[in-house]
Amino acid sequence: MIQRLMHITLLVDDYDRAIEFYTQKLNFELVEDTVLNESKRWVIISPPGSEGCSLLLAKAVNAEQNSRIGNQTGGRVFLFLQTNDFKRDYDILQSKGVSIIREPSVEDYGTVAVFADLYGNLWDLIEPTRQG
Repeated sequence: MIQRLMHITLLVDDYDRAIEFYTQKLNFELVEDTVLNESKRWVIISPPGSEGCSLLLAKAVNAEQNSRIGNQTGGRVFLFLQTNDFKRDYDILQSKGVSIIREPSVEDYGTVAVFADLYGNLWDLIEPTRQG
């Protein structure tokens, strides 16, 4: 049996605003943007070169969903962005004005910093410790 995570839904308030943030500030690629009806689009973004799980941007459509934008995990780090060059990507985040919540630190598992996206979702930027 082979299974893998395909997409993770991320609630947003506006498709175009979210696309702009993730593609311009985080350098993600817009994989797909298909209009499904007057109010719904199928929007997929992913980090450059990624072959793994991607993000499905979903526009909140009611009060309950709107209340979850930016807080889908109760304030915990929500997503983990792995890099092969921490300094390069951290410097890009800073130069583009992305909010750094926790400055870089070197841990047993790698170098990590916490940043917030457009909505306040917390992300780890992490370069894992190389093994062997």
